Amino acid sequence: MSVFNNALAQLKKAIQYTSLKPSTLEFLKRPERQLQFSLPITMDDGAEKVFDGFRVQYTSARGPYKGGLRYHPQTNLDEVKALAFWMGIKCAVVNIPLGGGKGGITIDPKKLSQAELERLTRALARKLAPFIGPEQDILAPDVNTNPMMMAWIADEYSRVVGKKVPGVATGKPLEQGGSAGRTEATGQGGLYVLNELAKKLKLTPKKTRIVVQGFGNVGYNFAKLAYQAGYQIIALSDSKGGIYSKTGINMDPDNVMKDKKARGLIGGCYCIGSVCDCKNFTAVTNKQILELPTDILVLAALENQITTANVGRIKAKVVFEMANGPTTPEADEKLAKRKIIVVPDVLANAGGVTVSYFELVQNIQQYYWTEKEVNEKLKPIMVKAFNDIWNKAGELKVPLRVAAFVLAVDRIGKAIEARGKF
Repeated sequence: MSVFNNALAQLKKAIQYTSLKPSTLEFLKRPERQLQFSLPITMDDGAEKVFDGFRVQYTSARGPYKGGLRYHPQTNLDEVKALAFWMGIKCAVVNIPLGGGKGGITIDPKKLSQAELERLTRALARKLAPFIGPEQDILAPDVNTNPMMMAWIADEYSRVVGKKVPGVATGKPLEQGGSAGRTEATGQGGLYVLNELAKKLKLTPKKTRIVVQGFGNVGYNFAKLAYQAGYQIIALSDSKGGIYSKTGINMDPDNVMKDKKARGLIGGCYCIGSVCDCKNFTAVTNKQILELPTDILVLAALENQITTANVGRIKAKVVFEMANGPTTPEADEKLAKRKIIVVPDVLANAGGVTVSYFELVQNIQQYYWTEKEVNEKLKPIMVKAFNDIWNKAGELKVPLRVAAFVLAVDRIGKAIEARGKF
């Protein structure tokens, strides 16, 4: 299943509602640049290994390319190309002056030591150096990458160009020019969107059940913030499986995370300190968690989680995409026919790239904001983006994803046309 073909199918649905030139739309179907690298490094045991690295720079019409860097065994050019496209759409959805990019290395980072990961990351930074920078392409963390890796990239890039350039990467540690609130930003932005959706659907948090598939940085922070806002967290899972509250007892994600760190996986019992409840809770697989009865199903793992194979068994009233590309176009259509609302990834998880933009601005200005200031700037952007999309969906009588793409494609297309001939 081509992830990039899924992205193009989403684009195809949107372009019929725009008045852009045919040549502009053709331009949007292709990335502006694709980079692929061989990355040879010396392992800790002295062996030489070569890894594949990628960077796709999709669109720069509205500003420098912007997007994460992921380390995963399934990472390939097709996936990275789709993710770069979605990043361009996402930046346009929240109307920040950035384009779309994405990168990755085909690797299981759990099989490398920290020293090996540092050598590999710095090798990638050296290869990318001619093509990145705060005015050209800004990197960020993604799947299996973290603030420390962004610090390595910024440091290695600065060595190559001979000056300190913290803005080449965002999501850095605070001590290296990172932004307050960046770690929680994707989850925080998602919560702002969820609260706006709750108003439209007249949902009361304490009566709204939430299932979260994916318990990494995004899923954990979203679940934690939703729990603190009064929503009912009834199931959580990571790559190894999860836990389900059979009787609807609300779970504190912090307690689940503590137990996960102690055991190495999410158990089938809910524990508070040394006391565990195994009667009202049960273990679930990642397949099962998608099919649980719930009000909100949050997808915070990887692409292609809801497909034609399982869409008929989805029991949620709302699918909330905190991961990138978790619903296939075919499944999207079936969900729409069943009147299941899908809050698309390009809106739901755009808080991360928005605060990355804030970090870039702070790096350039050398003036840093508090977490409170960051959240105060983030909220109106997310609220406006949601309402713009909700209103456009009502106007065109289309699902939220199509409305989001219509707004974004129109903004990107107009920027392309405003600069003149290609």
